[in-house]
Amino acid sequence: MTETLHLIDGSGYLFRAYHGLPKLSNASGEPTGALFGVVNMLRRLVLEEKPKFAAFVFDASGPTFRNALYSEYKAHRPPMPDELRQQIEPLLELVAALGYPVLRESGVEADDVIGTLTVQAVAAGMRVQISTGDKDLTQLVNDSVLWVNTMSNEKLDAEGVKRKHGVRPDQIIDYLALVGDAVDNIPGVPKCGPKTASKWLEDYQTLDNLVANADKIPGKIGEYLRAAIPQLPLCQTLTAVKLDCALAIGPTDLRLRAQDPSLLEPLYRRYGFNQALRELGGALGTGVVIPSVKVPAPVEKHYELIDSEAGLQIWLERLRSAPEFAFDTETTGLNPLEAEIVGISFATQPGLAAYLPLKHVHASAKPVSSKAVKVSKSKKAAAASEAPADDLFASVVPASEPLAAPPTQLDLNHVMQALKPILEDPNIDKIGHHGKYDMHILARYGIAVAGYTHDSMLASYVLNSNATQHNMDAVAKKYLDYTTIKYEDVAGKGVKQIPFAEVPIEQALAYAAEDADITLRLKLAIEPALAQHAPLAEIYAQMEIPLVPVLASMESTGILLDTEELKRQSADLGLAMAALEASAFASAGRSFSMDSPKQLGVLLFEELGLPAKQKTPSGQPSTSEDALEELLDLHPLPGMILAYRSLAKLKGTYTDTLPELADAHGRVHTSFHQAVAATGRLSSSNPNLQNIPIRTPEGRKIRRAFIAPPGFVLMAADYSQIELRIMAHLSDDPGLLSAFASGADVHRATAAEIFNVPLETVDNNQRRAAKAINFGLIYGMSAFGLARNLGIARDIARDYVERYFVRYPGVKRYMEATRKLAHEQGFVETTFGRRLYLPELASRNYQLRMGAERQAINAPMQGTAADIIKRAMLAVQPYLADRESEIRMLLQVHDELVFEVRSDCVDKYKSGIVERMSGAAALKVPLLVEVGVGLNWDEAH
Repeated sequence: MTETLHLIDGSGYLFRAYHGLPKLSNASGEPTGALFGVVNMLRRLVLEEKPKFAAFVFDASGPTFRNALYSEYKAHRPPMPDELRQQIEPLLELVAALGYPVLRESGVEADDVIGTLTVQAVAAGMRVQISTGDKDLTQLVNDSVLWVNTMSNEKLDAEGVKRKHGVRPDQIIDYLALVGDAVDNIPGVPKCGPKTASKWLEDYQTLDNLVANADKIPGKIGEYLRAAIPQLPLCQTLTAVKLDCALAIGPTDLRLRAQDPSLLEPLYRRYGFNQALRELGGALGTGVVIPSVKVPAPVEKHYELIDSEAGLQIWLERLRSAPEFAFDTETTGLNPLEAEIVGISFATQPGLAAYLPLKHVHASAKPVSSKAVKVSKSKKAAAASEAPADDLFASVVPASEPLAAPPTQLDLNHVMQALKPILEDPNIDKIGHHGKYDMHILARYGIAVAGYTHDSMLASYVLNSNATQHNMDAVAKKYLDYTTIKYEDVAGKGVKQIPFAEVPIEQALAYAAEDADITLRLKLAIEPALAQHAPLAEIYAQMEIPLVPVLASMESTGILLDTEELKRQSADLGLAMAALEASAFASAGRSFSMDSPKQLGVLLFEELGLPAKQKTPSGQPSTSEDALEELLDLHPLPGMILAYRSLAKLKGTYTDTLPELADAHGRVHTSFHQAVAATGRLSSSNPNLQNIPIRTPEGRKIRRAFIAPPGFVLMAADYSQIELRIMAHLSDDPGLLSAFASGADVHRATAAEIFNVPLETVDNNQRRAAKAINFGLIYGMSAFGLARNLGIARDIARDYVERYFVRYPGVKRYMEATRKLAHEQGFVETTFGRRLYLPELASRNYQLRMGAERQAINAPMQGTAADIIKRAMLAVQPYLADRESEIRMLLQVHDELVFEVRSDCVDKYKSGIVERMSGAAALKVPLLVEVGVGLNWDEAH
């Protein structure tokens, strides 16, 4: 039997996957799109071809012999995008783990290595299959060599090359020399396109013969040809694949090895290749398997349009009689406090869903039918193979075509009144995906959703916060292996995107009903996996789900803003920035743009000659905050730039922007996010109130603009040193336990031990250093980081850390034990059982591995603190129920809850809030809650 050698153009496929696939990323934000495309191609090659001999050929860095022949060769190519460059080393690591020999030869290109191995393999009696998308390699095709585009499954033999390019494989070099290549900067013959080149070679067979008859070519193109004759031999050389590279191995040495699961598993987990991981099987680390979600079998889909009273009554009865159902709203915008409803969808069992349009303004000219449902079934087949889906709506009238009259729709008020008793029935379980948004929308129409017991976004997040992003598209792909219809598929992209209310009904039906259907299916798929680990199931059911209406209430309430105060602060910041700019110009001896990294780089590193200690990914000297901080002792200018940037950020992010976010009543309504931070912490956006800087006087002033209305005050209840208390609880260190039990100032006590001074003589600088150590070690700060933080020598900082661990040996034991356990089992847990999986612990990359170890130490404390304040919110909210006229919970920021309280009711509620917050967890040390009151947030905290 004749053996086949499979030669894969790795560089070509990497670029094609990068430009041809969406910009995907993993849970950590690392780009993965190109990796995804190439790895899937390689996996498919193994499954379909079962090769014995194969090689993954990749371009080496540096110039090749072509650059020596022609200095302009590829000279105008733009630099490789950073997010593509980041994927090269991970790709090569994955390829090797899949068992493919990887070849990178300096001085030549991947094409030349492929050409040389092709010639050698054919001479040895083998067949060759070249997997590529590069037309240049069609010059190698003959009776024993096949050109295959694995991504499109196109295969070309000699006749196929002739059909596709109009020339034989042996004419490809001449063809490419004539046409040229703008990307590679090969000049060719100006104005000579593929048709002209193939016609010339059909008439004259070779380039040499064409040149000999160049005077017979008429017209302007003939003049171009004759003018280009001197450079055509060089063009031939540049386009010809080198066939005699000096290689250390031959075709028969390129045996495909068995894939290595121990290497592939952490890589698949890190990059989120879930289907590949399911096929691979196995455990994370050595001690645990992540609770697995069994991918359900495809179901027959039946999506119905509710556009009549009879249809509405049928679905009302289905919803009333169903033990649970999923629902989803379609709206006019993303802000739930402003958006209006366009329609609502429901699903009562997998595959059975409906869409109820309410405010569509147009309908497709085609009649409503099951066509959209049938088309979306074809997408399921595409999703099953992880291949891009066909155009779902190729046969549906585009939105840009003339539309029919507005569709028949039921009356909005009538529908809402009919749905209200069902949606407000606590005995009927409701399922959503990011249902807090839908609850806001329905509340605007007088519906207070009750019985909200499941949220597929939160279920995915609790099961494995790092496994994927938790939007519906990502979660459906991960847990159902299902590719959903994207919003852009039905509404278009960019400036051509239309409002959902204008989406034709057929498309709206397929899209909206699918949302409800997939939400239900996700719940049914993920729920058993959560049940495998009782603490996770309890966190989901007893913490995250009950928190949804609490957060919704806080978001709706908002907090009052003093816009005049912000205007004053903006003016002050502008004056301070102008003063800093003037000082910087004086220091530099000339004016320049304080906001231009390029101008700053020239000034700092060329004119002033300061050392460029850090570089950007493109190799330029960096002017980032970290880079400038390293220059603070060398010149006054970097400090001025940093101070200017700090003020500019405050002005641009807060004092100028916050007033624009206020509603008609002067209140701003942040959005709280439960499924973002991996450790369980809440985050917020529009505005982000978690990141208001309070360590500088200017930053702290911003809190003055958050105020109480007349007759009210703000009350801030804050956990004191909660993460240190959790450290004492987890580490069981006698020194820490004793300090907190006695009510001592733990930072002052630590300072007394580290500096070996009596407690009463500890000064503020010593306490500050101790505080930096106490909190820094929780976050994995090294002696180097501590030295930088405190502005001291590294050996002194190292000495401080060593003294700390002598004083608190239990902390060191806990850190070492946690690090070891994390490596063994692949995850860490909070006190309440929330898990954070850390696949990077198995990474070969030192920086990633060390970062995962720091997370392993910090996450149990930060995650436990997050769990505690969530438990506190759930304890406080019932206490405040039906007392909105006296007190309302407004904000959760880090370890703090902010309330708006009637001035004469502070004492009435203060002790009750402290009691419930202190009782949110039973630790080995007391939870201390400090309460402040003021007319604004700054005064209250």
